[in-house]
Amino acid sequence: MMPRHIGVQPQPSPAPYTLLTNTRTYQPGMPITVTISGPEYRGLLLEARTGSGTNALGSWQLPPPDTRFLQCTGNPRGAVTHSNTNLKGNTTVYSWMPPDSTSPIYFKATVAQQRTVYWLNVRSDTLARGKAEGLGLVTSAGRAKEKPLPLLLICFLLFQLLG
Repeated sequence: MMPRHIGVQPQPSPAPYTLLTNTRTYQPGMPITVTISGPEYRGLLLEARTGSGTNALGSWQLPPPDTRFLQCTGNPRGAVTHSNTNLKGNTTVYSWMPPDSTSPIYFKATVAQQRTVYWLNVRSDTLARGKAEGLGLVTSAGRAKEKPLPLLLICFLLFQLLG
């Protein structure tokens, strides 16, 4: 995730950027949005990873303006990078689709304010695999789950409607 900016080294100071997600958990088939919070930037390389692995996970969805997909570790939509040096900022939202995995996942980025000023290893918080959420009324065994409030609310509403 090192830019090919000949003769330029990454910044040794802490990055002024934070990777923010719209959730703390993920589920296959449910997209996650990622934003880069901080000063405007011109370049980036953004991937999802697990553990200490270097493989890009999942697939990025329609890239925002001024960005494009980058094939990483054989994954044609494994990363998002800049397509030009136009300014990007907090309103640039990246959408990512998780793989069918049970491992914790985090996002990792290289962010460049300009060609000679960039930071490596900007990381998000780790996302855990979440459970499917729904009304949770019936399990495969046919018993009510541990969510009595929705069940009581539905029963109350039906009672009110019917009579």
